Amino acid sequence: MTPGASDNAPQVTSQAAAGTSESVTRQTTAGRTTAQGATEAFGPLSISVSVDVVLLTLRAGQLCVLVAQRASPPFQDDWALPGGLVRVDEDLDTSARRQLTEETGLAASGHLEQLRTYGRPDRDPRARVVAVAYLALLPNLPPPPETNRDGPTARWWPVEDLGSADGPILAFDHPTIVADGVERARSKLEYTPLAAAFCEEPFTLAELRRVYEAAWGAPLDPPNFRRKVLSTPGFVVSVGARAAPRGGGRPAELYRRGSATALHPPLLRRSV
Repeated sequence: MTPGASDNAPQVTSQAAAGTSESVTRQTTAGRTTAQGATEAFGPLSISVSVDVVLLTLRAGQLCVLVAQRASPPFQDDWALPGGLVRVDEDLDTSARRQLTEETGLAASGHLEQLRTYGRPDRDPRARVVAVAYLALLPNLPPPPETNRDGPTARWWPVEDLGSADGPILAFDHPTIVADGVERARSKLEYTPLAAAFCEEPFTLAELRRVYEAAWGAPLDPPNFRRKVLSTPGFVVSVGARAAPRGGGRPAELYRRGSATALHPPLLRRSV
């Protein structure tokens, strides 16, 4: 939930060098040469490494992100992404999955990828903290437990409510991290068949279209969407059956996920 050290945990340090973000136990002493040739020695450089997870799912036709309310300073009562310090004996991926489960009770068993690294010096008022953010896209997730290990409630917030008067106040630089995660997710739907994972099989093309509309936040033209999907090899496969119409009308054909791992051509937002 926090991007830096937990409130009661001792501070850990890492070498501030490229490619060493997973090492959190080494302390270094830096120095520089001035114009007069003298060397100015700096004190020990202490950097902590954490992970933050942007977990997205669809609930009631809305793209939602999981956040938890902080129980202690800094940013007490604000909302934050699941996360925390990387342990000395674990890699980043393992840390992201562990902390997501510990803080929310939800297992990240689906799509999980590194989003980017955030290292602004003042991003955590307690210490110098570099955060490695992850993006998780999981369908059919239940509500999180009422409390997590720190006591506060975790909940799903619709992405469209973030930044509004009725939305949560996000701690640290988590507004930026969430915005980056949402944009990455929207882009992934253009180039991968990930949207189909949010549909219970078999599904209709209208149900698949509603996934895109919820993620992209815009209505799509049904005939154009149908043409694009069916012309993309391996995206969906007909199961040879039709759904019973609701309230009359023509039965809709049913589909399952195809074997494609990438969409060629991509299903670009501006084209549908």
